[in-house]
Amino acid sequence: MEKEEKKQKSLVENFALIKRFFPYLRKHIKTELCVLLCAITAAVSEIILPLIVREITDRGAQITYKFLITICLAYIGMKAVESIASYCQAFFGHKMGTKIENAMREDMFDHLQKLSFSYFDNTKVGQLMSRMTSDLFDVAEWAHHFPEMILMTVVKFVASFYIFTTMDIRFAVAVFFMFPFMVLLTKKTRTKMRDTFKENRHQIGEINAKLEDSLLGVKVVRSFTNEAIEKQKFLNGCDEYIKVKIRGYKYMASFHATVGLINGTMYIAVIAMGAWLMKEGKIAAGDFAASLLLVSTLLNSVRSIVDFSEQFSRGVTGVERFTEIMDEIPEIEDSPDAVDIENVEGEIEFKNVSFSYVKGEKQILNNLNLHLKKGENLALVGPSGGGKTTLCNLIPRFYEIESGNIFVDGKNIKDITLHSLRKNIGVVAQDVYLFSGTVRDNLIYGKHDATEEEIIEATKQAGAYDFICGLPNGFDTYIGERGVKLSGGQKQRLSIARVFLKNPPILLLDEATSALDNESERLVQESLERLAKGRTTLTIAHRLTTIKNADEIIVLTENGIEEQGSHKELLQTGGIYSKMYSMYGETNAVELLK
Repeated sequence: MEKEEKKQKSLVENFALIKRFFPYLRKHIKTELCVLLCAITAAVSEIILPLIVREITDRGAQITYKFLITICLAYIGMKAVESIASYCQAFFGHKMGTKIENAMREDMFDHLQKLSFSYFDNTKVGQLMSRMTSDLFDVAEWAHHFPEMILMTVVKFVASFYIFTTMDIRFAVAVFFMFPFMVLLTKKTRTKMRDTFKENRHQIGEINAKLEDSLLGVKVVRSFTNEAIEKQKFLNGCDEYIKVKIRGYKYMASFHATVGLINGTMYIAVIAMGAWLMKEGKIAAGDFAASLLLVSTLLNSVRSIVDFSEQFSRGVTGVERFTEIMDEIPEIEDSPDAVDIENVEGEIEFKNVSFSYVKGEKQILNNLNLHLKKGENLALVGPSGGGKTTLCNLIPRFYEIESGNIFVDGKNIKDITLHSLRKNIGVVAQDVYLFSGTVRDNLIYGKHDATEEEIIEATKQAGAYDFICGLPNGFDTYIGERGVKLSGGQKQRLSIARVFLKNPPILLLDEATSALDNESERLVQESLERLAKGRTTLTIAHRLTTIKNADEIIVLTENGIEEQGSHKELLQTGGIYSKMYSMYGETNAVELLK
């Protein structure tokens, strides 16, 4: 009973996956029909040869040169047509598969862009890369070969069965009686192959993830001299991959061996029955010769299906892994009534906002109330884990709040389209992300249609123009992956210039200078002050020197807002802020009190 339920479940799952895939194939239905027509032509051509051999064998000594030349020329002509059909089948089929692969990759990429940060917090990038590349390639191959392979096999089987019945019905029964046994004997192995291929794909993703993690952190690895540890971690992943791969080959070898045994049994059965029927005078010598070629054709088809079964398992697994991502529901989407917000002034208000990264766990923010006026510069300070960065991430709706409301210019951010909301917010973070490319490529990320004059002005405002001009190719200098060829201060000033180009009314500064040396901090701080002028600015800072001129400072801890006021007011209270300030020492105290 349990086996039967598993069988039904497997069939339902396969059907559901094919149904999910079909819309991609349907867009190329004309090409697919053309490919299938070519496949039928190739299949028919293979069936014709046994009939020619039967005719020649039966005629024996009565064959004339004219008949021989005619039949040879006719067969050569048919093979020429088959060659053209095979070319069209291979070229247009693979072209169609490539377009399907690309369409699925585009859809997956678009869907990933919609998923919230919480999804990426719990998903390895290497796994996603594996699904978008190797998995979809296997799907493309499966999409191209599966329909034509099935159709060619059906055509060959139906035509062969008919031809065998014209010889002797017992012949047809003997030949086709073996095929159901082959399906039953290989079913369990095919199921295990599919499961193994899915696990195999997962292990490839794990290797990609480990490789990416190690290469991106290569400086840290070498600074701690942990190359051997990283190598061992990578080898462990490879060992797991090998184990899964070997298990898959074990099932595949068992599958091939079973099919090979059945093929041999079928072939000898045809020879024995054909010889016996010919001895009894039931069939002619031509029928016997044709039957051997027909069985050979059928067995070649079976071998093709056997070879394709691995590809089928990979393809279905690829579709399954594709649908797993596509079925992920974005936590944050535009509401049906969401509208674009225009002429943003920058007033921000938190009303009774509560949030936790995992529902049911400890809340990072609890019933928080906060109000920023238009153009106000508000600074957030406090111990790590108090929710400062979280608070900033909630304004552009990178995460969804559990309760309460956040307003921009008096409008609930849930009623504003994500695009227009984020378009009006600029973010400068401690961990600057620059894309692989040139300085110019990274600058215009803030405004794709920026003019040369606007780019130059933005870099001057950010204090980046002089060092850019000193680079080998100026604005067209390649800066490497994540800007590795630039210093921390240079990368930060580029990110500020990028926001200058974007020119948003709301600015979020998340510890933008905490990782810089004193000189770089001074240059970046000057740039940030120019950037913040006239904008509603929310600044997170550990270095109190960077926020002493803020209009208001809020001390945020796990208990919520503990203190609120100007720099001098908070120093005089002798509270948390004052204690944080005292950590800077007497020298900095004089500076802070200026």
